[in-house]
Amino acid sequence: MPEKKTRQAAAKDKREGKSASTQAGEYVHEEIEHIKHGKHGAKSTKQAIAIGLSKARRDGVDAKPSKTASKAVKKKAAQDTAASKKAKKAPSKTRSAGAKKALKTASKKTTAKKVVGKKALSTQAKKAASKRTASSRSTAAKKAARTKGPAVRKAAAKKAARTRAKKSA
Repeated sequence: MPEKKTRQAAAKDKREGKSASTQAGEYVHEEIEHIKHGKHGAKSTKQAIAIGLSKARRDGVDAKPSKTASKAVKKKAAQDTAASKKAKKAPSKTRSAGAKKALKTASKKTTAKKVVGKKALSTQAKKAASKRTASSRSTAAKKAARTKGPAVRKAAAKKAARTRAKKSA
C-alpha cells in the first residue's frame, strides 16, 4: 500500500500537469526506498520498477504500458487499472507477517545495491532510453522543460553548465 507522502507527491505532479509516467515515478521511487531498507526483496531493477508502476496503476494513475510491451504486461496493467476502480480491502495480517518472515530468512545474495544502486538504476535508464526514438526523447524533454517551472529550470541549467565544464576540462 502506497505511503501518504507518495500519494500527495503524485497528486501534486498531476495538478502541475505532469505526465502519468512522472506521477508513477513517485511510486517507483518509494519502491526503491523500500528495497534499500529491506522491506522487500526485488531481484532486479526492472522488477522494482514494475512493482512501482503496478502500485501507481492500482492507486489510479493512468500509466499505460508501452506500445511494445508484451501481452502479459498489458494484461497486468489492465488488471491493475481495474483494481483501482474496486473498493480496497485491508491487506491480510497473516500474509504480511509471512512475507516479512520470508524476507528475513531469504538469501542476501541480491543486495539492495545491485538492484537499486546508482549504477543499476543508471544502466536501466540508459537501456530504456536507447529503445526510444530521438524524436520521442526530444518531445519528452521539451514537455519536461515546460512543466518544470522557472526555479527548477534555472537549477537544471546551472547543473548542465557544471557538467559541460567538467567534461571539457
